[in-house]
Amino acid sequence: MGLKIGVLALQGDFREHAWAVEKLGAQAIQVRRPAQLEDLDGLIIPGGESTTIGKLMAQYGFIEAIPAQYKRGMAIYGTCAGAILLAKDIKESDQPRLGLMDMSIRRNAYGRQRESFEVTLDIPAIGEPGFPAVFIRAPYIEELYGTARPLATYRGHVVMAQQDRLLASSFHPELTEDTRVHAYFLALAASRGG
Repeated sequence: MGLKIGVLALQGDFREHAWAVEKLGAQAIQVRRPAQLEDLDGLIIPGGESTTIGKLMAQYGFIEAIPAQYKRGMAIYGTCAGAILLAKDIKESDQPRLGLMDMSIRRNAYGRQRESFEVTLDIPAIGEPGFPAVFIRAPYIEELYGTARPLATYRGHVVMAQQDRLLASSFHPELTEDTRVHAYFLALAASRGG
């Protein structure tokens, strides 16, 4: 039986994440109800609008259900808006969030949609060569504490971090053909309960 990876499908670019997961040979499940979190090895929270996704998560009961499944061993990966929702502290915002990851994050740190850009990032954890990272209204991580550690930086700011089975990135790996970041997450999910 292969890995079962959920992609939170309330808003945002969940289809692209599902495609990347399936390309790597895992089963992708579009999650719209908390009951669908049962028996998942991992969950991806996609980019989109973090305030909207946070409100929908609160409305449908995900704010309680996702941390409960994480405690049972489910890995979680948040990209862009998803990373914001994982953070314990969101600068200048009291929006709903999961608050699982020991980090402080700043929304829209790189400007508006028109300031979107792509750069090649060095991410030693996934190997060489550099990774083509797409930033769209991206946040950056201002501070990591506890057991959270940086995996990649851009211009002095952390843009990818890990804490146990939690992974967060400011950029959108699902918008490239390079599946190494998703493969790294699937390896985390495969170590469920380990």
